[in-house]
Amino acid sequence: MVSQFLLVTYWIVPLGFLAGLSFEPVRRRILSLLWLAPLPGLAAAAVSAPDVGFLLMQDSLSFTLHLDRSSALLLAAASLLWSLAGLYAAGYMRKDPHPARFCGWWLLTMSGSLGVFSAGDIGSFYLAFAVVSLAAWGMVNHEDTAKARRASSIYIALAVLGEICLFMAFALLAVYSPSQSLAIEPLLESFPTNPARHYVVALMIAGFGLKMGLVPLHVWLPIAHPAAPMPASAVLSGAIIKAGVIGLLKFLPADGAVADWGVFLVVLGLLTALYAALMGLFQKNPKTILAYSSVSQMGGVAAVLGGGLFGSSVWVVHPAVLLACNHVLAKGALFMAVGIAASTRGGRFWLIMAPATVLALSLAGLPLTLGAAAKLGAKELLDVQPAKLIYSLTAIGTTVIMLHFVTQLQRLSPKAAAKSAHPLMLLAWLALAGLAVMMPWVVSPESIVPGVSILQTTPYLWTLGWPILVGIVLFLLLRRHAETLPIFPEGDILVYGEKAGHGVASIGRYAEWVEQYLSTKLGLIIVLIALLAALMTLMLAG
Repeated sequence: MVSQFLLVTYWIVPLGFLAGLSFEPVRRRILSLLWLAPLPGLAAAAVSAPDVGFLLMQDSLSFTLHLDRSSALLLAAASLLWSLAGLYAAGYMRKDPHPARFCGWWLLTMSGSLGVFSAGDIGSFYLAFAVVSLAAWGMVNHEDTAKARRASSIYIALAVLGEICLFMAFALLAVYSPSQSLAIEPLLESFPTNPARHYVVALMIAGFGLKMGLVPLHVWLPIAHPAAPMPASAVLSGAIIKAGVIGLLKFLPADGAVADWGVFLVVLGLLTALYAALMGLFQKNPKTILAYSSVSQMGGVAAVLGGGLFGSSVWVVHPAVLLACNHVLAKGALFMAVGIAASTRGGRFWLIMAPATVLALSLAGLPLTLGAAAKLGAKELLDVQPAKLIYSLTAIGTTVIMLHFVTQLQRLSPKAAAKSAHPLMLLAWLALAGLAVMMPWVVSPESIVPGVSILQTTPYLWTLGWPILVGIVLFLLLRRHAETLPIFPEGDILVYGEKAGHGVASIGRYAEWVEQYLSTKLGLIIVLIALLAALMTLMLAG
């Protein structure tokens, strides 16, 4: 009963905080209260049984909440990040001229971000997903600069595109369902007989893949992160993109009905992981590097999810959950580190660099970290040798890009006159970094992926360690030529597409000028002479 109560409460509490902004006393203190809003979500994840649900029905209304072990772990990690990022925001945004506006978008986005993990029917899931997708626009656009307005415009356009794809997918699921229920489980049971199942999967990969940042729909991430305030970047990368991960976990069937799409998702995920790691090497802004790193990590998660589409029993205890949880905590802490590094100077700077380096390498599978357990479980699922090799290459790419991030982070060390980071920022960052390191020792990875222990044996140490060693060597070689490496624009293919669009527009202007010229008498005479000359040439040739 308590767990069911908490399932409902953690949806409502952030919205209650949001409603409180109507009162002046709450508006004045809202920054200091943000860290409290996600705590019911953490409590719901902590006390829930392995499988708990809640159903509210009234006439045609059906509101279903369902929390299994995988969703509970993701909910716990996301709630921790939202809470500590809220504490970080209290220090980071203390001098912001519009704190209430930022907090409003923050709380609305949080309600959707946490809500997707327990949504048990397509109506409640679509509502939560739409809230997290659309409300995040306000955080990206908060600073209201030209850069922020451009980033938010690109973000909202792609977010709406993703919503359209998911709406069509859910409509096809509901239309061909043999029952009247909109709960997720009955819909998936009818998936093998659904004549539109391939269209459904394609639309879901597009909608959820856009939120995860799969290539070529990744462009919003490296554009939005540098424009958003630091705490917003932490939750954008750490928690919000996990809405796409939980969507694929909830809706893609594991019975082999769409195994061909599993191959596609594995290939797309591995391509995304390698491409984003490469693009990240050609960036200088630490936040942009982290954004491309998130794209690369989500590519690895997508590849593992694709492996689950082959109908493997491992799907029930998916290693993608470990990858996602590690990314939530580590990436959120790394974004916080960027803000702290810019305010930390002198001999204390190593206190930032040492934990940041460990967290960065955990994303590549550093032994004795949660990332190591996640990578090992992922390799076991990708049981095709070429896929395992390519997955190892993604670990090499992650190592190189994260070492590149650490190098750029080191350059942020300010001069002696710089002010120190606010104590709340330091407290939040240290707590999140500590949780990211200690999580695999508190929650056993073996409870998610059987046979995967944090205490790796010697063979596993080599399996996990050699890609990191190769990545270190490659980074040292590339560092010698760091000044000669080109700098790619944030958003890569989108920027080049915009330039091509400007070129097309120029061609259009020339075409319009030609059309106007030809409409004159002189232009018409010239065209007639040219046609007569061409006709005479053809006659002579004949």
